Amino acid sequence: MTRALVYGDVNLNIIDGSAIWAQSMVEALSRAGVETTLVLKSRVTTGRLTDPLAQLPGVRVVRTLEESLVRSTADSLTPAQAVAVMTELDKQQPFDLVVMRGLRAVDAAVRDGSFNGRLWTYLTDIPQTVTALDEASVERLERICAASRFMLCQTEELRSFLEAAVDSACGRSVIWTPVVPAPEFELPQRSPMDGRPLSLVYTGKFAPLWNTLEMTQLPERLAANGVAAQVHLVGDKIHEVPGDPTYSARMRSALESGGDVVWHGGMPRQEAMRTSAQMDIGLSWRDAGMDASLELSTKVLEFGALDVPVVMNRTAMHEQLYGIDYPLFAGSFDDVVDAVATVATDADAYALALERCRAVSARYSMSVAVDRMQHYLARAFPRGADEQPALAGRSRPLRVLVASHDLKFFSRMLDHLAAMQELEVRVDHWSALAEHDPAQSKELLEWAEVIIAEWCGPVAVWYSQRKKDHQRLIVRLHRFELDGPWVKDVAIDRVDQLVCVSPFYADLTVERTGWPREKVVVVPNWVDAEQLDRPKLEGAQFRLGMIGIAPMRKRMDLGLDVLEAVRRHDDRFVLSAKTKMPWDYWWIWRHETERAHYDEVFRRMQISPYLRGAVAFDDFGGDVPAWLRRTGWVLSTSDDESFHLAPAEGMASRAVPALLPWPGSDSIYDPRWIDADPEAMAERILTTVHSGKWQAEGELARDHLLASFPLEQVCATWTWLLVENMPAGTADGTLALRGRIVGPERSN
Repeated sequence: MTRALVYGDVNLNIIDGSAIWAQSMVEALSRAGVETTLVLKSRVTTGRLTDPLAQLPGVRVVRTLEESLVRSTADSLTPAQAVAVMTELDKQQPFDLVVMRGLRAVDAAVRDGSFNGRLWTYLTDIPQTVTALDEASVERLERICAASRFMLCQTEELRSFLEAAVDSACGRSVIWTPVVPAPEFELPQRSPMDGRPLSLVYTGKFAPLWNTLEMTQLPERLAANGVAAQVHLVGDKIHEVPGDPTYSARMRSALESGGDVVWHGGMPRQEAMRTSAQMDIGLSWRDAGMDASLELSTKVLEFGALDVPVVMNRTAMHEQLYGIDYPLFAGSFDDVVDAVATVATDADAYALALERCRAVSARYSMSVAVDRMQHYLARAFPRGADEQPALAGRSRPLRVLVASHDLKFFSRMLDHLAAMQELEVRVDHWSALAEHDPAQSKELLEWAEVIIAEWCGPVAVWYSQRKKDHQRLIVRLHRFELDGPWVKDVAIDRVDQLVCVSPFYADLTVERTGWPREKVVVVPNWVDAEQLDRPKLEGAQFRLGMIGIAPMRKRMDLGLDVLEAVRRHDDRFVLSAKTKMPWDYWWIWRHETERAHYDEVFRRMQISPYLRGAVAFDDFGGDVPAWLRRTGWVLSTSDDESFHLAPAEGMASRAVPALLPWPGSDSIYDPRWIDADPEAMAERILTTVHSGKWQAEGELARDHLLASFPLEQVCATWTWLLVENMPAGTADGTLALRGRIVGPERSN
């Protein structure tokens, strides 16, 4: 059974969002079949949250201070103490994953290093604006992300922000939304509001940014507007505010004022939910300074699950979730009064708010969280025997060596293989294309049973000439290797399987080298469709995208031809290039022909009335999934490519691919996405957008991608290859041999 260790830098005596996170995380792990140990930060003064957790199947709650696991008279653990306790528990019986929340605690764990690679990290207490994210913060987050198996992000906005700022977050960041538990009682039927006082409810801590003092003033103000109302407040944590020493006393006085202000004190979570379910409207109206937050309130979702519509701030995130016409958006105190007064007298407005809240909250249920957890567990701990039955029942793991100077196209396969308990994986990192440590390579060669040479360059030459008879050697060829001088030195008779990424290059490899066709197999590049599955931003259909514009064979000039053609008819279209600049590559910029090409490209962008101000350059980096949220089309205008991953990544994001017919393009991509020339491409783009078919085309593109070369399928193929060959000429997973698209007629 998978074992998890959970620690949150939170106090489970207080019912707030962070405590609810800990409770929900433990429950989701338990229901996913994980043996879970929860380490408490604070002494237990109430079992309202911890007692139900201790009764869950497979859950152990460690009361660290009560059990004297550290010597301390304090009421809470320091980050260092927490890590020490966790490390000791891990020594007693190792954990497979370690879930942590809280920046200081996670940072301490990463510095200790005991859990690096096993961390599932959840952070909300980090800078969430560009201005607040200084260099020291970025360095700290780089360390944390690099040490984490997953970065659990509460919202898409937070994930995109983190990936844009922290390179190591890219590829590791996944969504872990707030979780709303199902009520353990039947929801009450409320009587019509006609002629009776309105009941408002707030649950949580009492603090200035949460506008809780102002909430106690709502009954009086609503009465002045002709609306009778009571406000009910649940919670017992009143914040001490350093800058306002009287706040705590004023807040308590307001809570105890009586009349139409009803203070229920602290309650167990289900009891608090039962109380809230009796009310008409929930309150989650906060200070405007929190509008830029990238987090989503658990309380908002909880109210929705109880069929209680919620007053909340109008933010971009809330508008996306609840719609711009949601009737209970509020910014100021007056807005709250007006919104509540409106729904008190307008049954249709109240019904709309209720239905929106109910629908949104349904997407954050515990059952959804358990499904998500099981998916992440399967991804983190793949079973090799499920993908290659020959791996089952081995007395020891199969020793797999991956050798390469550049693993950028193999990174996810490497992660996948390394996570399998049936395999032991090591890497021979070559410092450059033809530079390595021969002594280290020889040592690894002696150790390995299976060798994967990523790139058919000098690394393939070295290993093919030294491979032992009992070893299996798999070599992957991309494109440029065919033009290199080393191909003739590969001992092809010692290679068990030669992998190409497209049928075109498989045929070309056999033609140029004369190597035996039976050794050549096609396994496409991988696309992490899950990471790329993110909602598009408004206006994405008008943004063309190119990923990488160098060297000149990428033909950005043809991309500009397309942009000019569409902007002659619709100036809403723009082009974004996510790329390094050509002068950043010394081996490109040293050629006069390359420099002349880009000089003309940039000159043209300055003088063309259709291009001026319509082309943007975005920094090269791993945050492609976030970048693709605002991109509706991904162009591939190259002279030649071995595969060209960019259109496939775009398809996974629901961007429509647009390719020119470079050699072999139709062996990877369906002709639906390939245009004869820039003019035809521009016509297709305009017709698709103006006819309202862009979204449907994007969905079709993603469906096509999922049926072709998603990461999971490619990884499974590589697992199979570790043990036995695939049939010669196999192109399973490429679009070429899976049949053409069945879908709506293409717009042209």
